[in-house]
Amino acid sequence: MRSLLQASDQTSTTQALIGENASLTAARLESVRRYSEALIKPLQPEDLCLQGMPEASPPKWHLAHTTWFFETFLLQPHLKDHTACDPRWSILFNSYYDAVGERHPRPERGLLSRPSINEILAWRQRVDAGLTELLNIADPQVLQLAELGLHHEQQHQELLLMDLLDAFSRQPLEPTYQTDADWQIDGHSASATWLTCPGGLMDIGHQNDGFHFDNEAPRHRLWLDPFELSDTLVSNEDYRAFMSDGGYERPELWMSEGWSERQRCGWSAPRYWLGEGSAYTWHEEFTLAGRQPLNPVAPVRHLSWFEADAFARWRNARLPTEGEWEVAVQHYGNKVRQAHGCLWQWTASPYRPYPGFHPAAGAIGEYNGKFMSSQFVLRGSSWLTPNGHCRNTYRNFFPPASRWMAAGLRLAR
Repeated sequence: MRSLLQASDQTSTTQALIGENASLTAARLESVRRYSEALIKPLQPEDLCLQGMPEASPPKWHLAHTTWFFETFLLQPHLKDHTACDPRWSILFNSYYDAVGERHPRPERGLLSRPSINEILAWRQRVDAGLTELLNIADPQVLQLAELGLHHEQQHQELLLMDLLDAFSRQPLEPTYQTDADWQIDGHSASATWLTCPGGLMDIGHQNDGFHFDNEAPRHRLWLDPFELSDTLVSNEDYRAFMSDGGYERPELWMSEGWSERQRCGWSAPRYWLGEGSAYTWHEEFTLAGRQPLNPVAPVRHLSWFEADAFARWRNARLPTEGEWEVAVQHYGNKVRQAHGCLWQWTASPYRPYPGFHPAAGAIGEYNGKFMSSQFVLRGSSWLTPNGHCRNTYRNFFPPASRWMAAGLRLAR
């Protein structure tokens, strides 16, 4: 009898924990979903279809795609009698899940004037109602998928703003998204300090029960030789010195592919720097708050991996590996300034699976694993990263020529 009572108590406790998790997930669902819609409030209807380049997506598409994700992976398979959207919408708003079906070409997302934003917002409401009903069931598998969907939407909130900055920067009238000071990055006037790390056999990767993407695991060991990491990011002033010393004209500083890309695209400064005259005196940059004076002590941003790597070589230093970055931040904590909430930071590490990594079964397994080639890892988080969406183990990744993301660099040696 005692063992039966103990089992009953354990079952009740488990059910209570699942119910509590369902309530927390539902509250976060409301917060995250409403924040996505708040992001488009400052925009005009004409802005919602803006796609400045093939790699970006319009604001309206981001709102629709995140809704498609919840409907495709949660509501359709798990909510009985759910009425799906128009099947053609599934083709329009599928991003890269080949196992799910056809996809509209990514470079043509800006052509999608229909469905209208009102239709998409109404769809979001229907999906949210379905999610609320589904979460009441409090199934652990559903809760895990819902949590993944929330973090997926937070990724798209940051992408929406970075894509919008790219699109606005291409317009002669230079639209302003918001003039609020929250869109500015503060700098540190103090000089950089080298933090010494002894190296050795170290553990990296996610290690607790909190949410993480599959590419952050499994936790594993790696050997690090002794190294030093700069306690702050490279500043605009530092980068301007690199430019003044001919950094963009010296092929010996660049990887061959990067030098070819620099020549092909005509790179001569970070992505959104503005200058006048034949000598290009760079004194402004384009931001979500419009044109702003170039703050010398603010961290330089919107650099490709190739530019970051060339600068590091010019300074007789290098980019840290992602293992070095994670170990140093674990060890030094807040002494590693601007680790989070400032800029994503390029590392020297190609984006590859950790030892023992296995993607999830089914279409969800395409989330991260299929991109583990031809990309480099970025660590940290940016000022655009939503609250609750940063971790020391987070592995962001982009191709090395990408410059529109909120990315900077930190030196190692």
